[in-house]
Amino acid sequence: MPRPSVASRVFDILTSFVPGEARLTLTEIAGRTGLPLATAHRLVRELVRLGGLEREEGGTYRIGVRLWEIGSLAPIRGGLRELAMPFMEDLYEATHENIQLAVLAGTEAMVLEKISGRRSVRIVTRVGGRLPLHATGVGKVLLAYAPATLRDAVLAGPLERLAPRTITGPAELRSDLALVTQRGWAATRDEMTDGAMSVGAPVFGPEHQVVAALSVVVDSRTGDPDRLAAPVRTAARSLSRQLLDRWDRIVPTSADLGLPPSEDLRFR
Repeated sequence: MPRPSVASRVFDILTSFVPGEARLTLTEIAGRTGLPLATAHRLVRELVRLGGLEREEGGTYRIGVRLWEIGSLAPIRGGLRELAMPFMEDLYEATHENIQLAVLAGTEAMVLEKISGRRSVRIVTRVGGRLPLHATGVGKVLLAYAPATLRDAVLAGPLERLAPRTITGPAELRSDLALVTQRGWAATRDEMTDGAMSVGAPVFGPEHQVVAALSVVVDSRTGDPDRLAAPVRTAARSLSRQLLDRWDRIVPTSADLGLPPSEDLRFR
């Protein structure tokens, strides 16, 4: 078996930092990567020198600003996100709730951008994070309009129960997805997070394929999906019209996301 390259070992170190664990000790980094402590120390010290990591006073390490600067250049952070932001801001002004933009990435939804207010219900979403297709507003939109092969694969399960009302039965989920395409929007209530409700709508490309989903997430105790569907659909339709003139420069491909060609987002 070939020895791991320096690049792969460095990447292992960087990816050992995950949401909720943004600060790690050298021992923790070595343990997560499987690297000898001396090797981990040498590579971490070099990453600190280059700005990829930062060392804190207590001896822990965190991702450095330089790495964030490089990451901001990724295609997935441009194009579609920049075009969508004005419509997301309009939707936020109309609702003052959480607004999300997501695309299909394999068998999950990847969040490109979100807007939250001070009084918005708390959600687990983070930019660049993944969400399940079967339990979120954006996920159900993307799954409902996805190729049949992908939809069948997801329905084959397992469908993880994430909250009290998560749909875990394939037949019930298939029926729910049919309703999404019938009315043009998806809704979830206490399915991803207890206390949160999401209403999502599709963003279409020039060949009427769904390339993204836009959603609003509110408190499930007070949210009215029928009332929220109209502004969400209006924002999604407006974004769809904007995409027509800038399609080839906007929509991310599977290569932009580091995914295999079979997971192309364009559904061509």
